[in-house]
Amino acid sequence: MKPRPISFFLGITLLVLFASHAQATQCSLNGTAGKYGFTLTGAVITQAGAIPIAAVGRANLDASGNATGSESRIVGGGFADETFTGSYTVNADCTGTATLQFFESGQLVRTSILSIVFDNNEKEIRMVQKSLQLPNGVFLPVVITVEAKKLFTEDD
Repeated sequence: MKPRPISFFLGITLLVLFASHAQATQCSLNGTAGKYGFTLTGAVITQAGAIPIAAVGRANLDASGNATGSESRIVGGGFADETFTGSYTVNADCTGTATLQFFESGQLVRTSILSIVFDNNEKEIRMVQKSLQLPNGVFLPVVITVEAKKLFTEDD
């Protein structure tokens, strides 16, 4: 058997490394599932002007695309504790969408749709709110962003 040149083995090694790296750069529901802490900032736009919004909370994402959680939020100086439930999607390119319903004391107060991007090896989420709909069907214009990070290393 003729010995193979070192460049052959180097080429095979690089091919294997590149293939495994290509696989690792795709996002999935399994990879994004976990417990996250988040902050939200922005404003609701009304005819009278912009009303500031801020929130902190926790979100639980599961590998089936379900989202649940809670937040403490302030809108224009008014405080409330809320819970939410909904669903999220993840594309291989780490983009996706979340549709969440928010409740105060069990009463639906809004439905939010967010565009999302997972980054830092599926450990962080960046979001921008696409729409905010009240229970009566009215849509409110908003400028809201959200940043979230996984809370625990075992969620990696």
